[in-house]
Amino acid sequence: MKKFSSLIVFSILVCALFMGCKKSKVDAERASEVIVYTYDSFCSEWGPGPIIAQKFQEKTGIKVTYADCGDGVQILSKAILEKKDPYADVLVGLDNFIYQKAEEAEVLEKFKPSNSDVIKAELVESLGGNWILTPYDYSPFAIIYNTQSDIEAPTCLEDLTKSEYSKKLILMDPRTSTPGNGFDVWVRTVYGEKYDDYMKRLTPSILTMAPGWSVGYGMFTDGEAPLVISYVTSPAYHIEYDEGDQFVALEFTDGHVMQVEGAGLVKGAKNAAGAKKFIEFLASEEAQHEIPLTQWMYPANKNVVLPASYSGLIQPKILN
Repeated sequence: MKKFSSLIVFSILVCALFMGCKKSKVDAERASEVIVYTYDSFCSEWGPGPIIAQKFQEKTGIKVTYADCGDGVQILSKAILEKKDPYADVLVGLDNFIYQKAEEAEVLEKFKPSNSDVIKAELVESLGGNWILTPYDYSPFAIIYNTQSDIEAPTCLEDLTKSEYSKKLILMDPRTSTPGNGFDVWVRTVYGEKYDDYMKRLTPSILTMAPGWSVGYGMFTDGEAPLVISYVTSPAYHIEYDEGDQFVALEFTDGHVMQVEGAGLVKGAKNAAGAKKFIEFLASEEAQHEIPLTQWMYPANKNVVLPASYSGLIQPKILN
């Protein structure tokens, strides 16, 4: 019995030692990797994600693994589903229209980067001012118009309801897309209690509700409709690549709403230390330099010099 008891104790110790070594190995692997939930246009080969990940790894030795969740709304939904056992360390792509939902869901932990002074203060305030999210880009929303189409340019949201724009407008689904949600907020800001009436009158003008920005804007540039919801900064892409100036952002008399996108530290992240380093790097001038010509948005870092293709963009009135 003594020998048997000794064997059991020895077996338990061996198992404990083995499990401890295995856990240490897993912890070590996670310490060298940051998992980031984001959206397709950020992590795609033409987006800022890959070059930012490469530079971050060269600087810190930490690998960045992106998971494409669709769009900002879907990123948040996935993080909420995984709240009890989070897989991601960082969420990239939540904005000023949904940050309160993230805060209420308690999926993010407050983190103020050590280099926070380089970020424009008004952008921080747009995301609640409490460092649930760190801004990395921004731009007002706008309707982009194909000047080579056979329709006149609309001058306000009300114009879009006219019969001449029947099936001429591409929007994005507000349930899955931050630009879609942004257009929804824009209409609510302008029309208030008359929102439902406006959307009912607008319906004949809508060709489709795309699931996300990449799909919707792709349909627009393919010529499927002459109008699309996007950003004031979107025409800079076409100018930069010598595609001409046929696509222009329209300045509406209603005023415009602005999107501010941020990156947040996931509460309970398995690599919180690496996540904080990544968020700080994303705010740095080195990373922010990549934003204008890949993300096609304004960088949040106030020290970044904009490329020439941004010089002619409209500066619309921003609605609060």
